[in-house]
Amino acid sequence: MVPYSAFMTLEKRLGSNEITRYNLYNSATINGLPAPGYTTGDAINAIREVAAESLPRGYDIAWEGLSFDEANRGNESLYIFIVVLIFVYFVLAAQYESFLLPFAVILSLPVGVFGSFALLKLMGLANDVYAQIGVIMLVGLLGKNAVLIVEFAVQKHRQGATVIEAAIEGSRARFRPILMTSFAFIAGLIPLVIATGAGAIGNRTIGGSALGGMLIGTIGGVLVIPGLYYIFAKIAEGRSLIKDESSEPVSEEFMRISEEESRTKTALTEMKKLLKKLTKRKDDE
Repeated sequence: MVPYSAFMTLEKRLGSNEITRYNLYNSATINGLPAPGYTTGDAINAIREVAAESLPRGYDIAWEGLSFDEANRGNESLYIFIVVLIFVYFVLAAQYESFLLPFAVILSLPVGVFGSFALLKLMGLANDVYAQIGVIMLVGLLGKNAVLIVEFAVQKHRQGATVIEAAIEGSRARFRPILMTSFAFIAGLIPLVIATGAGAIGNRTIGGSALGGMLIGTIGGVLVIPGLYYIFAKIAEGRSLIKDESSEPVSEEFMRISEEESRTKTALTEMKKLLKKLTKRKDDE
């Protein structure tokens, strides 16, 4: 037998117990959280700036988990919001049969979004995924309130009321239902806003985002929406994109034509009965 010392020398050195690799490269894992008042997006951008300035040549950074998805997506949520607004605009344009009246609904939404971010700022919470979920829910509810007022005002205007009368009547008729549903929703959010324990930050963020926007959006919306409707209805009044365009909705036109055809058939049936009676009398004579 040959001892190891005959062909090698043993030397003791200190080293790491575990060597981690990422994509076959030696790596070191760093975990962290954004400081209060900053989002995960802000933290990602800060890490990128520091890495670009401080890391020597041959070194780079990579992301894992949720940070990997967020870093790759970037401003994808902003593009999604824009696409959703465009889709909602075309749906409202088809409903009101006007390219201007949908702006009365869409332009009323920033009031509620401002209230959402204002309350998050006061509570010291970040604009994260939870806040964005609350904003999406908020936009749907505030849009529903605006649609109720504008739809009623459009119907009144088609019945012969002036634009200002239709706007006032629409806000007056829908004022009570909007306040009832909105404040019931706000009351249901209070437990989320004052949540404690595990998962409290996520619950408080969703609740605060929706509550602040709903409160400000409801109070400001009942005042802003009629004014927006008056502005865009005045611009659209007497104008049409298509020459000799009928202002009567297609559904109402279909119902009117069906009723006229039904009355015509009834009149023809009555005339046939009268002709039969007259013919019978002549035969009897």
